[in-house]
Amino acid sequence: MPNNVFLTGVTGFIAKRIALDLLEAGHSVTGSLRKMARADEVRDAIRPHLTDPSRLDRLSFTELDLTADKGWAEALKGHDVLMHTASPFPMAQPKNEEDVIRPAVEGTLRAMKAAHGAGVTRVILTSSVVAIEANDTPDPKTPADWTDPNHPRASAYYKSKTLAEQAAWGFVDKHPQMQLTTINPSLVLGMPLDAHYGTSLSLIERIMGGKDPAVPNIGFGVVDVADISAMHIAALDRPESIGNRYIGSAGSITMPQIARHLADSYPGRKISTRQAPGWLLRVLALFDPAVKGILPQIGYTPQFDTSATTADLGITFAPVGEAIDAAAAAIDAA
Repeated sequence: MPNNVFLTGVTGFIAKRIALDLLEAGHSVTGSLRKMARADEVRDAIRPHLTDPSRLDRLSFTELDLTADKGWAEALKGHDVLMHTASPFPMAQPKNEEDVIRPAVEGTLRAMKAAHGAGVTRVILTSSVVAIEANDTPDPKTPADWTDPNHPRASAYYKSKTLAEQAAWGFVDKHPQMQLTTINPSLVLGMPLDAHYGTSLSLIERIMGGKDPAVPNIGFGVVDVADISAMHIAALDRPESIGNRYIGSAGSITMPQIARHLADSYPGRKISTRQAPGWLLRVLALFDPAVKGILPQIGYTPQFDTSATTADLGITFAPVGEAIDAAAAAIDAA
């Protein structure tokens, strides 16, 4: 059944793809953005990928700020579903971690409260595996796991996603009529709809640019943006997803493995495949906050159990290599 979906952060890499897939599935979408001037950017990104260009008529926009109350109560009226994807995504450790944590938590609660006030009970929240994996439970990590904010791997970004998701579940506990599903992606790669993908593909961009003489031995799960979007759409269509968390990961890989994969695919680029020694990273961390932020990750590659995603949402993930190749092709063409 077609729904009127309110999609926050519609200019984002993931959200643009969700907007496209919602329109293709017959839904209507209102996208929130911080500056209305970017509405044409979103339309231009989505239009070439629609099977019927007239579907763009079901896409509208509203200007909202996650850090301010103005407009939220009115914006959610008349909608059936809230899909909340907007959240700060820092590339380096901030000087004050509250600069990342506070807007993530308060923004999530602001969106949830506006939905509740407008009578919107169905919410699909884009969280992250970083809200799952920083703990000492054995791998593979499951949707039952939560990041410990005091864990050495729990950076400001980890804390922001963990505390924001916990705030959403806490809101549901107090308002049981609210029906929440969370989607917890790992590193999202794949083909962007346009060149405005922000920091989402910066890891691949950095490796392909040959900016570093060596790469650190850190690992993470990888997933294609098309599969993360499909998870959101499936959650909307399947009531059994209500009350659950779902991990999005096609498999795990290390940065040196990614570098070797890209070096083989792009022999004309100066891509370093050398693994940075731990001692060097510890020295660099004295001067570079970005390096300091990854030190606790060195030598660890999380593994994830996605059986619930397949069983409940029917998702079969594209291989990790395909997601990397699609992101690399977009960057190479830019």
